[in-house]
Amino acid sequence: MFIWAIISTVIAITLLIALAHYRSQIRKNCQQLEVMQSHTTNQRLTAEVPYKEINEMVSRMNDICNKYQEEKIAIERNENNLKEAIANLSHDIRTPLTSLDGYVQLLVMTDSQEEKEHYLQIISNRISSLKELLEELFTYTKMQDQSYELSVVPMDGRQCICETVLSFYEDFETRGLTPEVTFCEEDLPIVANEVALCRVVQNLVKNALVHGQKRLGMTLEKQDGKLHFTCFNDKKPGEVIEVDQIFDRFYKGDKARTSTSTGLGLAIAKGLIERMNGTITAEVKDEVFVIEFLLPLSEKAVSEKERNVEKDH
Repeated sequence: MFIWAIISTVIAITLLIALAHYRSQIRKNCQQLEVMQSHTTNQRLTAEVPYKEINEMVSRMNDICNKYQEEKIAIERNENNLKEAIANLSHDIRTPLTSLDGYVQLLVMTDSQEEKEHYLQIISNRISSLKELLEELFTYTKMQDQSYELSVVPMDGRQCICETVLSFYEDFETRGLTPEVTFCEEDLPIVANEVALCRVVQNLVKNALVHGQKRLGMTLEKQDGKLHFTCFNDKKPGEVIEVDQIFDRFYKGDKARTSTSTGLGLAIAKGLIERMNGTITAEVKDEVFVIEFLLPLSEKAVSEKERNVEKDH
């Protein structure tokens, strides 16, 4: 009996010591949590007892704390970006409106028919610019709705892209640019939304025109069963392009605000391409900025040209 009493006493003391360790560890972790809750700190919970369960609990709680901190930083960054974006958008919209007001006053004051026509043309251009800004905002807002879907149909991707690039002929002429264009001769049948594909190509070419210098080009080819389109332009001297942010909403490499755009063009392009089951990427190669997208080819798609031939027969 005496031996059992000793054993029982030893067990009881051991359990009491273990319980004391548990309680001490929990109190310490509670104090650490209180500090972490009331202060911005990188402090994490620590475990000073050799118990697997305690160590595992502390590790998991630290994982939760790390995730919470990452989300908090992301929220703060998004809030700052949103504030900056609102300020930039206000500037982008206010600038053409202020300009319009000035030219309207000049139009009213002048008696010269030639000057009237000149001011009317400028006013028309400013209105078009403002409409384009608002259209980009509207399109981007629509794409934030996860239920928003594009209606897709069989089409010839090559024909759509060629026609879109050709629509920029006057822009190339005005800037004295001869784009480097290398397009394949074969049809590229895809299942896509023609308006969306046109919009994507427009946004990429516009971006190249705004940010390019003397070199600008596009390529179109069939690559591994996909339509592969590339748009590239040389960088402006000293221009810093943050490739990892290039498709972010409201991103502008033009920190001086010398270009009148919302900074949504590439974000819209990315959203539209992904909704057509494609991928889009950007990179800088030897001082040349390159954007490319891939869309899956479809053997079932029939080009407009082929459909017209069938009708003729």
